[in-house]
Amino acid sequence: MRTLYICRHAKSSWADPGQDDHDRPLNERGQRDAPLMANHFKERGERIDLIVSSDAVRALSTAKSFKQELRMDGNRFRLEPKLYHASVQTIAQVVAAFPDDCQRAMIVGHNPGLSEAVLYFSSENIGELPTCGLVRIDFVADEWKATGRDLGTLVWFEQPKRILGQG
Repeated sequence: MRTLYICRHAKSSWADPGQDDHDRPLNERGQRDAPLMANHFKERGERIDLIVSSDAVRALSTAKSFKQELRMDGNRFRLEPKLYHASVQTIAQVVAAFPDDCQRAMIVGHNPGLSEAVLYFSSENIGELPTCGLVRIDFVADEWKATGRDLGTLVWFEQPKRILGQG
């Protein structure tokens, strides 16, 4: 069994219109939502063996909230530049290359690729994965390279608005 968590980065700032997209930080809401979702994840009793994040500032900041809340050490946390605005095909390749001693992994990245990845892996159309939205997909597979199109089951989908009672 393999479990994949897909997390879209928290809300980012557009305060500096000349800032490079890759370097945009989290805005105030993003700074609230990332720790909120990480805490909710922990309270659900979920665990992860590996976090793989886009190297964009907003994704990295989101991923670090999970790393901190779950008290993960550095060798279970890595950056993957290919996840920056990755296509669903690239996301599937990154996931297939996860080490097989890892049973449960999280990717943190960007739309539209992540929303498409949820559909690709699970056949479930959740629409657009909102900022800091998080899904769990389970695969009946002994290795990550055995994951792929329509082979996963969407177990749950959570987002900050529901946790805050706003949606």
